[in-house]
Amino acid sequence: MFTNFLISKFIKNHDQINNKKVRDSYGYLASVVGILCNVLLFMAKLFIGLISNSIAVIADAFNNLSDAASSIITFLGFKLASKPADKEHPFGHGRIEYLSGFIVSFMVLLVGVEFIKSSFNKIIHPSLVKFEYIPFLILILSILTKLWLSSFNKSIGNKINSNALKASSFDALSDVIASSFVALSLLLSRWISFPIDGYFGVIISLFIIYSGISLIKETLNPLLGEAPEPKLVNEIIDKVMEYDLIMGVHDLIIHNYGPNKWMASIHAEVPANESIMKIHEVIDDAEKYVSEKLDILLVIHMDPVNTDDEEVEYARREIVLLLMKFPMIKSMHDFRVVGKGDYKNLIFDIVVDYTFVDNAENTKKIKDDINSYLKEKHPEYTAVITIDKDFMS
Repeated sequence: MFTNFLISKFIKNHDQINNKKVRDSYGYLASVVGILCNVLLFMAKLFIGLISNSIAVIADAFNNLSDAASSIITFLGFKLASKPADKEHPFGHGRIEYLSGFIVSFMVLLVGVEFIKSSFNKIIHPSLVKFEYIPFLILILSILTKLWLSSFNKSIGNKINSNALKASSFDALSDVIASSFVALSLLLSRWISFPIDGYFGVIISLFIIYSGISLIKETLNPLLGEAPEPKLVNEIIDKVMEYDLIMGVHDLIIHNYGPNKWMASIHAEVPANESIMKIHEVIDDAEKYVSEKLDILLVIHMDPVNTDDEEVEYARREIVLLLMKFPMIKSMHDFRVVGKGDYKNLIFDIVVDYTFVDNAENTKKIKDDINSYLKEKHPEYTAVITIDKDFMS
C-alpha cells in the first residue's frame, strides 16, 4: 500500500515503465528511499550499540551505513546510465547501471570482512552487554523497516527489470536476518553472561559476506555477457517468422547494452527462386516491425534456400533424420549440395548446445561420426560441416 502511494506520488506517468524517463524515475525513487531509511537506521543502531556496548549492534549499524552508500552509488548509476549516446559510446551508457551494482557488491563484501574481524576481537576480549527495552524495540522496528525496504526494492526491481534494485532487495533481506540475530543476542544477554554477541556478530558478518558474493555474481553476469531471457528470444523468432517468405531462422545473437537496451542479429532462410528485390523488401519490413514492436535494434541477414531441386530436398531430409542420433545437436541450417557425378558434398552448419566442449578433438569426432553414419546409407555423399555454438543457452 505504502509502496503504491510513493510511486503514484513521486513518479509521473508511472504506468509507462517502458518509457526511459519513467524507468529512471523509479530508480531514483528507490535509491532516495534507500538512502533515507538506511541513514536513519544507522543513527538509531549506532546509538543502541554504544549505550548497550554491543559490537553486534554496532556492526549492524555500519552495515546500514554501507547500504546508504550503496543507494547513493545506485542513484549515480541510474543518473550516468541515462546519458545519451555519444561518439565514444554509440550504444549509450546503459551498462553503467550494472557497473554501479558491481561496485556496491564489493562494498558489501568489504563491510562483512571488516566486521568479522571486530566480532572475533569481541570473542577474544569480551565485555558486558546491557539489555534495555527501548533500544530493543527500536531494533525490532528496524527489522520491520528493512523487511519493507526489501519488498519495496524487489517490487520496483521486477517492475523495471533492474538487477541493481533486485540485488538491493536481496541485500535488505539479508539485513533482516542479520538484525534478527542481533535482537536475539540482546534478548539472551539478560540471562547469559557468555559473550554471545561476538559469536552472533560472526554469523552476521558471514551473512554480509555471503550477500556480497551473491551480489557480485548477480551484477557481473550482464557485464560478462549472459544469455538473453528465453521470452525475448522466442518473441524475436515468432515475429520474424510471421512473414510468409521467411521459411526459417537461425544464428540469433543478442547483445545487451544496458537494461532494456538490446541489439540483435538473425539469419532468415528465404526461397532462392524469389525476386531479390521482393525478398529485400520483406526483410526491411521485418527489421522495422520487430525493432519497433520489441524496442530493440534488429538486423536480419537473408540466406537463400533451394526449394526446387528434389535431390537437395531428399538429402536434406536424410541429414535431418541422421542428426537426431546426436542429442547435443539442436538444429541444422545453410544446407546445400555441391558437386557433379556420383560423389557430392553435403555442406551445412549444425548448432550444438552448451554441453559440447569446443576443442579440436571433439570437433573432429562429431564430424567423423556424422560422416560414418552417412556413408553407411549413402556412400556417394560426404558431409562438410561447420559447427556453431548456441548463444541462447
